[in-house]
Amino acid sequence: MKKNRITIRVGHSTLSFSAFNVAASDHTAAQPEFIYEPYVVRSGVSIAANLREAFKTSDMLATDTTKARVVIDGPVLMVPVELFEEQQMNLYYGHAFPDLTQSHVLYNVLPDLNAVAIFSINSDLKLVLDDHFHDVSYYCAMTPVWRHLHKRSFGGVRNKLYGYFHERQLDIFAFQQNRFKFCNQFEANRTNDALYFLLYVWQQLALDASHDEIYLVGDLPSEDGLTDRLKEYIKKVKVIDPVDDFGESSLTKTKGVTYDLMTLYSKEL
Repeated sequence: MKKNRITIRVGHSTLSFSAFNVAASDHTAAQPEFIYEPYVVRSGVSIAANLREAFKTSDMLATDTTKARVVIDGPVLMVPVELFEEQQMNLYYGHAFPDLTQSHVLYNVLPDLNAVAIFSINSDLKLVLDDHFHDVSYYCAMTPVWRHLHKRSFGGVRNKLYGYFHERQLDIFAFQQNRFKFCNQFEANRTNDALYFLLYVWQQLALDASHDEIYLVGDLPSEDGLTDRLKEYIKKVKVIDPVDDFGESSLTKTKGVTYDLMTLYSKEL
């Protein structure tokens, strides 16, 4: 396995490890092999404790890896880039998410969207990572999704609303040129909840039900039921197939890989 970096995705109650096995690939081959290892998280035990145990049992974590890329799927605070102050980000984040104590606050800059995504990682979990890796970089799970779909949004003349389902959450967002027009996250693990939030945002943005488009991606709740019900109100409802974005590859064929990981790895395909 490529020894200089492994990707660790940390969800609300999930862990996974992944990498491209470029060392074992023939340089003349079309694509390197994608290796994905989900970790079965023990309930009632912190993610930090689960990761400590994973270092003892995971084949991927047993490799001689000095660098890690950590993808955090958790609450995000968006700030316009012109208003962002690094010295104040802990204060901003604490006001937005007062229940998230014992956390280390981080940020990703999205220059193409003139925004900064502020997020956090549990302090104990960060300590475990720092103990095992020489160099760790942190990413908000939504960052590559926003960037990828922002580029995609320039196709055509219709306004577009996006909904990404992951970890029983629904991120809804829309773009206006090089800025967010809307961006928020909702708890929506049921079709009725997802339908309500999507239609509510659609109405708030005054989108045209006969002309504009809504795109859904990720782990949709009862996909057919949701899309059929949306089509009762919106003419153009589409579900994004990752194969259309990234082609037939070990990345898109591997079961369980989230769309945010696919967008993150897309530049390495």
